[in-house]
Amino acid sequence: MGILDSVERGLERAVNGAFARTFRSGVQPVEIASGLKRELDIGSVIVDRDRVLAPNRFVIRVSATDGKRLLGMGPSLERELIGVVNKHVGRQGYQLLGEADVELRIDEALHTGVLEIDASQVEGGVAWSAVIEVDGAQHPLRRGTTTVGRGSDADIRLTDTAASRQHLQLIWDGTAGIARDLGSTNGSKIDGQRFREAALAPGTVITIGQTALRFQLVPTRSARSGGGGRRTVAAPATPGERPGIDQDFWKGM
Repeated sequence: MGILDSVERGLERAVNGAFARTFRSGVQPVEIASGLKRELDIGSVIVDRDRVLAPNRFVIRVSATDGKRLLGMGPSLERELIGVVNKHVGRQGYQLLGEADVELRIDEALHTGVLEIDASQVEGGVAWSAVIEVDGAQHPLRRGTTTVGRGSDADIRLTDTAASRQHLQLIWDGTAGIARDLGSTNGSKIDGQRFREAALAPGTVITIGQTALRFQLVPTRSARSGGGGRRTVAAPATPGERPGIDQDFWKGM
């Protein structure tokens, strides 16, 4: 965080504190959602042209009065807020070091209507793993050679009838990758052009018939976080379950 960010946060806390003491308004979920998106934007770090890391751990601190009311909404509130984080991450093209984690805490030092969010990433270095995305599923690439094709012996098996049994070879050495067509009948394409061998960069899309294979580098933890605290995992909504939050809060989020 830069000096200007620190100054801006200090002014924001002072203004919010004065406003809360004057009007005694309570923190609303839509304010928390806006705050989470702001923390994602402020806390994002550009690793290189194709990779931007954003915080994945958020501790939301509110007054006792606000905390009692918000916690009364039950687990659906945290589930909705985790959804806000994931949606903003997708819109902005950020990457996280793990699942989004949102925790609501009561801070006796805060006045009613005051909201503070502490955002952080998993501590330790960042390791990058290569994956191939096919129809929304990620297939990690091991060091060495991975084969793609329609045959049962292919490492990544395609159901596309335009794919040969042994169609494509992906070679990954831990830092760089190469795609090599294995003399397939219908060929392999990048940007509509057939190729025999091509270097892989993050975001490269290889087309085989009607199937798109996207090469990506995704962040993984190289060390566990030293931070304590409760870990919250969003649970899927039960069919027929009524949401505990007015859905109008989330319009436009």
